[in-house]
Amino acid sequence: MDYMNSTDVEVAAYILAEHNADLENVVDSSSYEPMYFKDLILEVIKRKKKPVQSLPEAISEIYTQINMDGRFTYRNDGKWGLTEWYPMEKKSSRGARTTSRESAAHEKKKASDTHKFESIQENN
Repeated sequence: MDYMNSTDVEVAAYILAEHNADLENVVDSSSYEPMYFKDLILEVIKRKKKPVQSLPEAISEIYTQINMDGRFTYRNDGKWGLTEWYPMEKKSSRGARTTSRESAAHEKKKASDTHKFESIQENN
């Protein structure tokens, strides 16, 4: 991969894929190993040989790009993986990735909130 002519997120996606190269034909998504965002971002900076005057600014910039790119999904505990590793999940309209159980719980709470709001309006 030509790191210098690739975007930060392309390099990050390549690093995650490379990190799990031995798991290419895995069916169980729990086998994939996401990376801590700081390790991933520092590796992007290293491979792109980015001049870093302010490390916090560089981390923030790349983190924002990864967060906005649909190829990446936040897993837990500061770890990121590739969306293609977790096909059972769907992306909600707000951009957060949720499982169907989380989505159902969200819809139930939303309906409850709507009912509460309507009952407040009726009393006024």
